[in-house]
Amino acid sequence: MRRALLSFLVVAALAGGPAPVVCADARYRVIVHPGVKGTQIPRAALSSLFLRQASKWGDGTAAQPVDQSLRSSVRMSFSADVLRQPLVEVQMYWQRQIASGHVPPPVKTSDEEIVSYVASTPGAIGYVSAETPLPDRVRQVVVVN
Repeated sequence: MRRALLSFLVVAALAGGPAPVVCADARYRVIVHPGVKGTQIPRAALSSLFLRQASKWGDGTAAQPVDQSLRSSVRMSFSADVLRQPLVEVQMYWQRQIASGHVPPPVKTSDEEIVSYVASTPGAIGYVSAETPLPDRVRQVVVVN
């Protein structure tokens, strides 16, 4: 039931109305596969996707989050802003989840690898540094409160 509600919230939010932007300092941009609908995503829904608490978009497509390397300053910013946890806490969360059989999002080592993964994977969502050029094969979504 909780996953269904979270999936609904993700879809409703992507269709959503105006709200303040979370990542106003623009250290990163959130990108999606072009098949993902909507132009905005609430911070809470984005967090649920990356913590694998929600697993599907509203149309039933599997959500495929992809993370940056643990050494990435972009991931540190994303974890603090979106997950509202320091990276070490996120690592501890995933250690507990792995022990109970859950799998974290795949990790890529560069912005270019994230862009490639998102472009080629239906339902994918990731984040890249603000300076990364975005090809037409991906779309940026705005993170809102």
